[in-house]
Parts: sequence; structure tokens; C-alpha cells
Amino acid sequence: MDGQLIAFTGIAAGLVAMPGADFTVVVRNALVSRRAGAVCGLGIAGGLLVHATLAVAGVAAVLVAVPALFRALQLLGGAYLLQLGVRTLRSLRGAVQAPEETTARPAHPLRQGFVTNVLNPKASLTFLSLLPQFVPAGSPVLPRTLLLALIVFALALLWFQVVALLVDRLGGWLRRPRAARGLQAGTGVALTVLGAALLLEPLLP
Repeated sequence: MDGQLIAFTGIAAGLVAMPGADFTVVVRNALVSRRAGAVCGLGIAGGLLVHATLAVAGVAAVLVAVPALFRALQLLGGAYLLQLGVRTLRSLRGAVQAPEETTARPAHPLRQGFVTNVLNPKASLTFLSLLPQFVPAGSPVLPRTLLLALIVFALALLWFQVVALLVDRLGGWLRRPRAARGLQAGTGVALTVLGAALLLEPLLP
């Protein structure tokens, strides 16, 4: 592996592991079961692969050139995260009435992971700005960028499986009524704040 690939792998690993909506959604699903968290992580990795492919195809550049499209995608992503956050917080009322079931059972974890990631336009812009920096001058662009995209996919797949495993291993403690309600509340608040931030970002100075 050449020096540029090593550097790219390190940078991409940091970006993938950075706490955010993807991490929060995986934890939310992993509280239900390790399988749900792992499947959600697979959906997120698929979303990242879509962003990388769009960047390679140049579609991400259109988002930069046409602010209205970027804004529309940002609104969709924000609304989706906000809806997930509100649903998570509302499920706490049921948890109070039935302490033995303190975590809401998310539907379709693969879809949740994929949609959460693919509706984040900043991911496409990140790939658009990052990938060209690691394509050596004079080398074929398409094979190299596809290799970089596959590296990101593999890193995301590995990282979120680790997250799901850790949450599952701590499941005995995390699923205690008080701990589960606290973590569920924190997850719901995080998703709600992230969604609201995406919706309100253009209005902030």
C-alpha cells in the first residue's frame, strides 16, 4: 500500500468514527439487538458508497453549483433525523408504563442507516473535496477513486459492526430500566438536535 493510501485510510477512518447522526442511529438500533445495529451499520456503509460514487460521477459538484438542490437535500435529511428523534423521545412514555421494554424497536434498521447517511449532503461534499487529493498525477482517475470509495465502505462497515458489538456486550447494563431510559433519552435528544441543526443552519449567521 502506497503512502497516499495509508494517509487516506487514516483520514477516512477518523471521519467515519466521528460521532454524529450515523453513530447515534446505530446505537439506537443496537440497543434493540446486535443484529439490528449491525444491519443499520451496513445501511450507513451503503450510503457512504453512494456518496463516493456520486463524487466520482461529478454529481456532488452539482450540489455545490446549485445551492437550492443542496438545501433541499439538507431539509430532507434534517426532517428525517428530527422525525427519528421525536419518535425515540415519544417512545419513552411507553417505556415508563412497561419498564421491561425500555427500548423502542426501530423498524427497518437497514433503511434507517441508509437514509440517514444518504440524505446528508455534506458527505458528498466531503468526498468531492477529499478524493481528488489522493489521486496521483497522471494515474487513471476512475480506478483510483473507486478504490478509495471501497476503502471508506470497508472502514464504515467495520467500525459500525464494532459499535453494535460494544453496545450489545454492554447490553445487560444498558437495558436496565434506568440506564436504558437515560440512553434512549440521550439518543432521542441527539437525533432531534442534529435534525434541527440541519434545518436551521442556513438561518444562522
